Amino acid sequence: MATWTTVAHGIHQRRGGPFDLSVVVVEGDDGLLIVDSGADPVEGAEILADVTARFARPVVALVNTHAHFDHTFGNQVSGPGSATDAAIHGHAAIAWHFERYEGPRVAAWREDHALEPDRRWEDLRLVPPTHPIATATTLDLGGRLVELRPQSPAHTDTDLVLLLPEERVWVVGDLIEESGPPMYGSGCYPLDWPGVLDALGDELEAGDLVIPGHGGVVRREFVARQADALRVIANRFVDAHDAGLGAAEALAAHAEWPVPVEGLVGAIERAYAALDGLPLDDEPAG
Repeated sequence: MATWTTVAHGIHQRRGGPFDLSVVVVEGDDGLLIVDSGADPVEGAEILADVTARFARPVVALVNTHAHFDHTFGNQVSGPGSATDAAIHGHAAIAWHFERYEGPRVAAWREDHALEPDRRWEDLRLVPPTHPIATATTLDLGGRLVELRPQSPAHTDTDLVLLLPEERVWVVGDLIEESGPPMYGSGCYPLDWPGVLDALGDELEAGDLVIPGHGGVVRREFVARQADALRVIANRFVDAHDAGLGAAEALAAHAEWPVPVEGLVGAIERAYAALDGLPLDDEPAG
């Protein structure tokens, strides 16, 4: 059962599903904005039904905070061609990220369901944003403005932050996670993530509310603590690379890490590639 919290007037957080996903609903005079769509079309339909039953107002827009499956694989339920037919806003690199990462993952699953037996991707269509965002823009919901701010590569190459400036509420996707450790997934930039959080922290005011991709609402101090933890990891990667340690040796060199060590295998490989000056998966320019 999903749980709802009103974060500020007209701004609501829905937590639920197998990943404790934060879905944010913003009310405007013209209708509702939904932030993130779930891990598959089934969850996407559950989210949409819950939102429409609760608010009984039209959904006019959907925003993806980043490209990862648990935030975007419900897009088809609310996006173009659906009964809702909402515009989808998201980072300009999401379509490329889908092609590079999510599309091959779904294709592999369709070849062998045993790879990820809990997935529900039989009827999945990857639906990227209809409104790709490369620079900061403002979305007018009627009587309420929402700033959409694409970020430099960090948790992924597709991170986007929402700011509701009047209420000082931020929606940051998986740049911040509260109910579990930060995750290094596809398209991550482990060496750059701490700096992106530092820049975000510099903009946060003392009373600002920050809605993470997973977990409860946090404040500036939590963002700073996570930035520090990610910096410990990044610095250890750099030191190990400078010392000539292999990835496995580097991970074994410390008895404790700020996050579970098994979650760092892909991260250190990408960090080492960056330190060696190698392109990270032929990432798109800009």
